[in-house]
Amino acid sequence: MTQPTTPDDSYLKSVAAATERAVATAAPIRSEHDGAPAAVRDRAERWLDEHAADLLGLSHDLHEHPEEGFAEHRSVAAVVGLLRAQGFDARVGVGELPTALLASTGSGGPHVAVLAEYDALPGVGHACGHNIICSAGVGGFLGAATAVGEVGGRLSLVGTPAEEGGGGKEILARAGIFDDVDAVVMLHPFSHDVATHPFLGRRQVDVTFHGIAAHASAQPFMGRNALDAVVATYQGVAALRQHMPSGDRVHGIITDGGQRPNVVPERAAAQFYVRSADPDSLRDLADRIDRIARGAAEMTGCGVELVWDRQYPYLPIRHNDALAARWAEHQARRGRTSLPRGVVPEYLTGSTDLGNLSYRMPAIHPMIGLDDAGLSLHTAGFATAARSEAGDRAVLDGATGLALTALDYLADERLRAAVHAEFEQAGGALDVPSFFD
Repeated sequence: MTQPTTPDDSYLKSVAAATERAVATAAPIRSEHDGAPAAVRDRAERWLDEHAADLLGLSHDLHEHPEEGFAEHRSVAAVVGLLRAQGFDARVGVGELPTALLASTGSGGPHVAVLAEYDALPGVGHACGHNIICSAGVGGFLGAATAVGEVGGRLSLVGTPAEEGGGGKEILARAGIFDDVDAVVMLHPFSHDVATHPFLGRRQVDVTFHGIAAHASAQPFMGRNALDAVVATYQGVAALRQHMPSGDRVHGIITDGGQRPNVVPERAAAQFYVRSADPDSLRDLADRIDRIARGAAEMTGCGVELVWDRQYPYLPIRHNDALAARWAEHQARRGRTSLPRGVVPEYLTGSTDLGNLSYRMPAIHPMIGLDDAGLSLHTAGFATAARSEAGDRAVLDGATGLALTALDYLADERLRAAVHAEFEQAGGALDVPSFFD
């Protein structure tokens, strides 16, 4: 058996060197707004300092007991245990999702929600660092809750299952969980600290071709080869790549190629993920993939069945710069420089269902670094980093950033006006459920 050739890493090395230079010279992000009063921020920070061990204990527990999407029963129970120990009731099973969670405090006024993800990946556990996301989110909620009564408004913690392909946030949104929420905040661990890193929208399509079986030697002319249609589709997608915007992505696999070489395949199938940085360009790219598959069916004389989005599609993230600048200010106080967009290569990204919420209301999704510029999400190395000293620091710095940013939103009327003016200028709320109809 021969071995695959080792990919050359010279390009990655050049990108890493360029990124290092850009990071060293990047200007810090500054906010034009005051945010919450200093005494309010201090109260939240004191609580977080006093309860750091509890938050790290939650992070380590989740990391040691990873659970996949929609099956995070132990994980959500651990969150509920910490909330109840601090005097907060939590509803589990909201939005008809057994592992979704909702806890709230305060009354009237503006309403901000802190989001927590806690699903893991098959095989590699918390290789996306959701143990950090969850623990920082819980800490952000509990830290901010110490001062909500003083600044006014409402604060919620929403546990959102199955970000890794299940679209838990979209399910909860369609169930009305976010109907009275004005803004959402969360974070994500990464190789670098970035205030507004792009995430791509994503759709998925299952393509099944139906042909006619025939003896591949005796009467091949009586068959209609479904595998030929799949191959034509795959090649058509490959030809499309040179005409796609540089940020767009399409990747696919053949899931069924027939049963035996001496029988013309009467069924063959493939699955593709389609990604783009803008909702409209995502819709256009999906339409082009659809046309390629239908054209392949015409070429080969096969029937075709296309099933789009067996799970809800993900929109790209629409970042809110005014709110993200408050996050960056708070991270600076923790000794971190939260970089502006474009410093870290923007192709180092994936997709998330937070994007769906960001087109309904202002949202932030900053990246918090784990002190290793070479880290890559969804790898065993990232899972190790999520339980490291750097991962622990990310939990505590992230919890502080989320708590103080949430309090800023509730306390500073001028900031809220800027946040929502920016959201409206970007296009306002989108009718997400009907966008791809």
